[in-house]
Amino acid sequence: MCILCPIATYASVTWVLKENVINKLMIFERRIMRKIFGPTRIDDGYWRIKTNEEFDEILKGQNIIGFIKKQRLNWLGHVERMAEDNNVQKIKRWKPMSKRPIGRPKTRWEDDVLEDMKRMNVRNWKKVEQNRDSWKKVVELARTVQVVAL
Repeated sequence: MCILCPIATYASVTWVLKENVINKLMIFERRIMRKIFGPTRIDDGYWRIKTNEEFDEILKGQNIIGFIKKQRLNWLGHVERMAEDNNVQKIKRWKPMSKRPIGRPKTRWEDDVLEDMKRMNVRNWKKVEQNRDSWKKVVELARTVQVVAL
């Protein structure tokens, strides 16, 4: 899994995780895990594939979605510590001149990451991210937050 995770999540620091993307990634991860671990032989001589719950026990709650959330929080801390005149900071603060189309507004990357931190009960994140050691603890916490796939 250590080889597949970076390949499958290339540039995931910029992704907005929608339900359909989460489901597809979880399905992909379980499919790869079934190929790696193979079937299980039961007492009566038959073979069966492992269940999702068995893979959760094997992975100890860490999955590809947790990996992506960890990477996104790493990137957020990195960007926030950059100088104000940095191009990445300028792009992050940029507001388009045109209006959005009518309908439900699309979730922005920053909104998605802030929602993750709200689920983890991280308060005063701008102060926490300035201290690298405390931010590293927050990032590790993001990896183990349980994701429910529908």
